[in-house]
Amino acid sequence: MTVYSAPLADIEFVLNSYVDLQAIMDYSYFDGADHAMVSDLLSEAARFMGEKFAPLNKSGDVEGSYRNADGTVSTPKGFVEAYHAYVEAGWGAVSFEEGFGGGGFPFVVGIAIQEMMNSANMALSMAPLLTQGAIDAIRHHGDEIQKMTYLPKMITGEWTGTMNLTEPDAGSDVGAVRTKAVPQDDGSYRIYGTKIYITFGEHDMADNIIHLVLARTPNAPAGTKGISCFIVPKFLVESDGSLGAKNDVTCVSTEHKLGIKASPTCVLSYGDNEGAIGYLIGEENHGMQYMFTMMNQARLSVGLEGLSLAERAYQQALDYAVVRRQGRAPGAPAGESSAIIDHPDVKRMLVTMKSTIEALRRLLYWNAACIDISAHHPDPIEREKAADLAALLTPLSKGWGTDMGVALTGIAIQIHGGMGFIEETGVAQHYRDARITTIYEGTNGIQAMDLVGRKMGLKGGAVLSGLFDVIEELDAKLVKHPELVSIAKELQSALKAVRSTTQWIQEHSTDQVAVLSGATPYLTQLSTLVGGYVMARSAHIAVHSEMPQEDIAAKINTARFFCEQLLQVVHGLSSSVTGDGDLLMGFTHDALLR
Repeated sequence: MTVYSAPLADIEFVLNSYVDLQAIMDYSYFDGADHAMVSDLLSEAARFMGEKFAPLNKSGDVEGSYRNADGTVSTPKGFVEAYHAYVEAGWGAVSFEEGFGGGGFPFVVGIAIQEMMNSANMALSMAPLLTQGAIDAIRHHGDEIQKMTYLPKMITGEWTGTMNLTEPDAGSDVGAVRTKAVPQDDGSYRIYGTKIYITFGEHDMADNIIHLVLARTPNAPAGTKGISCFIVPKFLVESDGSLGAKNDVTCVSTEHKLGIKASPTCVLSYGDNEGAIGYLIGEENHGMQYMFTMMNQARLSVGLEGLSLAERAYQQALDYAVVRRQGRAPGAPAGESSAIIDHPDVKRMLVTMKSTIEALRRLLYWNAACIDISAHHPDPIEREKAADLAALLTPLSKGWGTDMGVALTGIAIQIHGGMGFIEETGVAQHYRDARITTIYEGTNGIQAMDLVGRKMGLKGGAVLSGLFDVIEELDAKLVKHPELVSIAKELQSALKAVRSTTQWIQEHSTDQVAVLSGATPYLTQLSTLVGGYVMARSAHIAVHSEMPQEDIAAKINTARFFCEQLLQVVHGLSSSVTGDGDLLMGFTHDALLR
């Protein structure tokens, strides 16, 4: 099985040339961080993830996490030690404020480290990922006492965090949450209820687990308007910061899953005895607003998981294609078997993986950079523009990122042939691990509905039309370079198709069935167009760079392949976007049985 090696060259190209990390680090907010350190930081992160996390990926999948009779959960052999090494090295703190013990680097630098961590071992990386979301919610909406009590140890990773949304009768419909929060005389609340699908809800890697729990206070309004958010620690925290009594929260069971088996997915019961002690974040009935602080960045992080698993699977498929010999490739000497990498169809699959991975990396890092700009640019107008663009790109990053993660890990199995279906090769694990990502943090159907229902209409549609204008402007620059003319032609054609479907959706905005029936194909169509744009822009940057000619040619060729061969899916999706919604909804249960 291939040892993971972080793609540092492309990561640094995207950071330094594509998203212009230097410009972001020039903001006064990042005065404490040194841009010259970034390359060394990434190299050390690559070494750490390759040596500490990656070797546990397969063994963790085989062993899995498990619940003990006393309700505690044990993670696979080596996980505790690897996580403690992660905490000691400070990797989780890189992109958080220095005032709370963070490294003070931009979020997009943390995203680069997160990509490597996910590729090395997605199951183990789930603990830091969920902790990051909980940190963001407390950082933005908690009071000063809550911030000083929880953030320092959560940022170091000594304590981990969770998101507790889902209940047995309330999946994606969070408004159906029944968990109760009863106010106490001392200002705390007693929490009663059951939460399911809680990633790292119980484990043995950290001293404390800080649960963020959605619950209803007495007389709260129905639906999402009546949900509040509470901090419910596994162990109560004393005034001096030491750990006190165990809270009334119990792991009832852990799920048996298709993938990420080393990551414990728990059913948690709150208040089986006197009630779990919780502390209100912000105001009552604002829980969904606060939780979305976690979810929006979490959606970007989940899209990154799709990229990361695709990268790991690509590396393994490429190595296998070089050593596996079968058949005779065109032009090969008679009587000799060829490495399968020399067969055109295998080559097509490999280049499809490579070019799509590069497109995803550019989209996701761009999305993350927009978040940095929206938070720290000195000009409020630029902050607002970046925030709007980040909001528009988020459903693309999550939806397309994870759809492609599943598709590309599936291609890696195909490249392995029959051996890909055998667990011992390890490539099937990447596919199994990727499958949950299209469901996490709002299914991709929800991302599509968010896109057509909310994000398309940002600023009266000006954010999306502005993105189209940016693509048009790049197209005009591409035609000035003979080697980029074919890219320009395909990008212009795809843009025309997406402008047309966008106009159709806007014209039918009052017809909910029509719009929602085409939402998912539209998400794929728009995402693929943006994928073509980021690859085209990458090639344009390369042409004007001082990189070695071989590297420039590589960037141009992957961009050409994406735009000439993969971008074409945009045209085939138009009829799905504008299709007959009434025809679709006419397939009743009885009709589907016939």
